[in-house]
Amino acid sequence: MSSQPNKNKAKKYSSLKYTLAILDTIYLIALLLVFMGLGLSKALEQQLLNLTGNYYVIVPLYLLIISILYYALSFPLNFYSSYILEHKFCLSKQKIADWIKDQVKAGIIGYIILIILMASFYYILKHFQYSWWWIVSLAWIFFSLILARLTPVVIIPLFFKYKKLSDDALRIRIMRLADKMKVKILDVFEIDFSKKTLKANAAFVGVGKTRRVILADTLKDKYSDDEIEVILAHEFAHYKLKHLLKLILINSLATILAFYFIFKTSAYILGLFGLFSLSDVAALPVIIMYLVFFGIITQPFQNYVSRCLEKNADKMALSVTGLKEAFVSMMEKLSAQNLADPAPHPVIKFFFFDHPPVNERVNLAKTFK
Repeated sequence: MSSQPNKNKAKKYSSLKYTLAILDTIYLIALLLVFMGLGLSKALEQQLLNLTGNYYVIVPLYLLIISILYYALSFPLNFYSSYILEHKFCLSKQKIADWIKDQVKAGIIGYIILIILMASFYYILKHFQYSWWWIVSLAWIFFSLILARLTPVVIIPLFFKYKKLSDDALRIRIMRLADKMKVKILDVFEIDFSKKTLKANAAFVGVGKTRRVILADTLKDKYSDDEIEVILAHEFAHYKLKHLLKLILINSLATILAFYFIFKTSAYILGLFGLFSLSDVAALPVIIMYLVFFGIITQPFQNYVSRCLEKNADKMALSVTGLKEAFVSMMEKLSAQNLADPAPHPVIKFFFFDHPPVNERVNLAKTFK
């Protein structure tokens, strides 16, 4: 196992990350309450109405203004958690200029996605007074599927450089593993993770014809072929066991329940802030608060389901490859490299872990038959 000093370092890093995540959520809710409670949302909507009467111009302008305001107000917390902390624990060597570029690109992408989601929300809300909640849910679910298909070919290349895996022997081995597990993939790619982070990762991403394997160079260069194979066997197992479909169904149900809850209770909440209808652009912070609170409530359940699926994927990976020792060494190396807490407190596990802790996964492999 990793040395005690490294375990302590991982504990400290993880503790800070969880604390910052909690503070970020509390801070967001506080800002939304202040923004609504002081009537600033209504004032902003009125100013935009004075500027233009076009509803579909007001929505993106409102979103742009509150997005910039939120980013500016949360910048110190964001900068510390995503830049200073990563450098402090020697997990990143990214330069400040490159970090800023990534922030700008992420902000633009997030804004475009936000416009699509909220424009569809307001359009459906205006035209379907009593059935909007399930139509919006289906629209957002459909958009998430499109986004999953586009992410490997549109979004990831904006942040990392792609190239086909140069190690032909490893590439052939991965392709054979995919054939063995009857998984169709476009190809195996490596990305330059090392220019931003020293953490390691591998993924099986995309939908349909965009489905591909991605290996971070920080993983490819430091792990044995056996270790990489068992990692990807785990990723392929998710596909074979239809875990993605199950997670989509669970997330879809959560989305539908969230909007139904908004539909049934929003009239009272809106009244507290002097608003009359969800169709008012000024009510947008209320919608965000609903989604944040609902996310907090449902996240532990979703994490529990995810941990169960991850455990099943581990079992299939071990069964298909038979590489128990490689699995154990891979998990221990990955935990040390990423400063993952191998044995978190049960409360932390309950709220934050969508994968089983490393110690549990290692014990599973050691006792697997």
